[in-house]
Parts: sequence; structure tokens; C-alpha cells
Amino acid sequence: MTASAPGPQVSSGSGQGATVPPRPPGSRRDHRIDALRGVALLMMFVDHIPQNVLNRFTLRNVGFADAAEIFVLLAGYASWLAYGRNFERVGLRAGVGRVWRRCVRLYVFQAVMVVVTTATIRYWRAFWPVPVDFLEPELAHGLSSFWRVLFLDALPSNLNILPLYMVLLGVFPLIYLMMRVSLWLTLALSASLWLLINLDPSINFPNWLDPDGWYFDPLAWQFLFTLGACAAVVAGRHDGSLPRRGWLRWVCGLYLAVSALEAFPWQQWGLPDLRPFAITAPDKSVLAPLRLLDVLAIFYLVQSSHGVRGAAEGRIGRVMALFGRHSLEVFSAGTVIDLYARLIFTSFGSGWMLQIAVNVIGFTILWELATVLDRARIRQKQRQAAPPAAAEGRGNPAPAGSVMERAR
Repeated sequence: MTASAPGPQVSSGSGQGATVPPRPPGSRRDHRIDALRGVALLMMFVDHIPQNVLNRFTLRNVGFADAAEIFVLLAGYASWLAYGRNFERVGLRAGVGRVWRRCVRLYVFQAVMVVVTTATIRYWRAFWPVPVDFLEPELAHGLSSFWRVLFLDALPSNLNILPLYMVLLGVFPLIYLMMRVSLWLTLALSASLWLLINLDPSINFPNWLDPDGWYFDPLAWQFLFTLGACAAVVAGRHDGSLPRRGWLRWVCGLYLAVSALEAFPWQQWGLPDLRPFAITAPDKSVLAPLRLLDVLAIFYLVQSSHGVRGAAEGRIGRVMALFGRHSLEVFSAGTVIDLYARLIFTSFGSGWMLQIAVNVIGFTILWELATVLDRARIRQKQRQAAPPAAAEGRGNPAPAGSVMERAR
């Protein structure tokens, strides 16, 4: 899907709707969002293996935010593109049905990952010792509370981001209705709730495995999701890019430079500490302001840059976009691979040979999965476009707009 295809009228806050302009027929697909999401997915894959040496080179080492913030922001952006604009065409009821079907699909993937994780760790323990932190003690020593995990009343670590996505996507229809009234009002209400949670972090969803609640507090992270959806509306009015402001780009660049100095693991690399302020790592659970500003600065620089748009059209950019177009499947497969990688490193060591083997095999599996899924996607689009093409061959050409709509 493109960032600037036709969309519904959404108020900018002035009380008058503004129609997102249609994309010019000859313009190319903007791969930036898919590519950035692909980068985030691969970094999450690496970060979830503590013993992996590659996690020294991911985003969390050069900034306050990490791949999780990018993932949620882009989830909001993509939700507008996939569902928000669809409400205008099919109506609110049908649109809500489509959102909820996606939520059910997310739940199925979450349930499969929970079952695979629990079964794998319990079986692995029969042959090799596994630290208890691989699975919460309540699940490691018995399955009497397993139902709590399936009902999202208990969220084991490393299996907590899809439930967050389910909640945020589930309330997206409400966010959409608020955006139809006013973007500014939507952002103000969302920001107010985020600020409340930062002032009182005890307000959270219950988690039977953790008295502090969900690791990703949905009441705070909804602000990032909402910002992504609103950014998609704004970008849709400017051919898929955010308005380019030179001074704002300088501010974002400066902030990210300071963030990099503060977050870089100087001691881990045996280097002198060059942090100018020695700021304590901001709280991830409530999406602390420094983390929020970090991911927003990254996103603005990417989505307002013509150079990045061109780079996303290149070979590397298209590879990253391949992963990003199939985020749910790639993320879920990566989570399972992460589990086995952690078990292998814990049981057999994390020497260079195993490091190379685990990373090469892991990335290869994800690449093959994304390739297979993308080929299936292309075949499906070709089948959808086949009837108009056949009609045209018989002398009954279909309207150009309908063919383009199917191609999207």
C-alpha cells in the first residue's frame, strides 16, 4: 500500500475536512515505511538474543529508543493506510469487522508462540539445564495457570508486544472516529492519557506474572500508535512525505546526536565515558518522554527525506521492505528462532562458530519466509487483476481506475 493513495476526509482541527489527494498515476510506490519496519523487525530479532554479539550494533546502543518504538509507531501509520481509509469505502461496520479479524489473526499467532515456547522449554529441560528466567516460574513448574497466558492475563517476557498491538488495533476504530472530528483533539486526548501514565505508572493492565502490570503499558503506548496514524494522514496530503522543515531536521539531528552519546555502551566497548549528562535510561514501560522524542525524531528524518525515499528504492531498501511487508509472520518466526538461539547459546556456549551459524541460519529462514510470502502476495494480486485484463482482450476494456485499485 502506498502512503499517498486516496483516503477519507479527516479534519485537521479547524473543523473542515481535508481530502487526501490521489496519488499520480505514474508515481512509484514509497518503500520507506516497509523498509523501516523491516529494519525494526531484524533489530528486534537480534535484540531478543542477549548472547548475540550483533545486538551491540542495533538502535538501542545509539539512542534512547529501540526497535519496539519504531514497530508501534509504524503499526499506527500502517493501520491508517490499511483500515482507516477503508472505512470510507466499506462503511464503519464492515471496517470494524476487518479490524477485528486482524486482531483474531494476531491472537492466533500469539497463542501459537506461547504454546511453542512453553513446550520447547519444558522439553529442553529434560536434556539440558535451562535458567528459570527463560520462562516464568509459574509456568516453568506447572501448567495449572497456562489458561491465564492464553487469556492475556499473564504475559511472559518476549511474548508481550503482540498483545499490545492487539489492544491498540482493537481501539483503532475509536481513534479513527476521533480523527474524523479533529486530528488535534485526538492528539491532545491521547497525549493527556500518556502524560497521566507517566505521572502515575501504577495505572496499567493487570499481569498475573508481574505485579507492575504489562511491560508495555497500552495506556501509554497508545500515544505513539495514535501519532503514527495521524502522521499517515499528514503524509498523505504531501505525496507520502512529511512536510520538510530545515530547522526541524536540524533539531531532530541534534537531539539524536545527544541521545547517541547518552545511550552508547561506553564501558562495554572499553572506551572512556563521553556522556554529556549521564542520564538514567528512560523508562520503556510507560514510554518515557526521552524515548518518545527519540523515535519521533528518527521517523521525521526518514519520512521527510527525499534521499531516504530514493535509498528505499535501492537493492538494500527493497530487501528491508520485503521483511516489512510481512511483519506479523517475520516477527513471529523471529521470536521462535530467538528462543532456540538462546537455548543453544545457553546450553552449548556462544563461541564464534555458533554465533555465525545461529545468525546465518536465522536470517536465512526469515529471508526465505518473506520471499515465499511475497511471491504468494504477487500471485494473488495477479489473479485479482486477471478478470479486467481478460475483458480488455475481448474488446471490453475495464476502467483504468478499477485496474489500478485492484493493483493496490
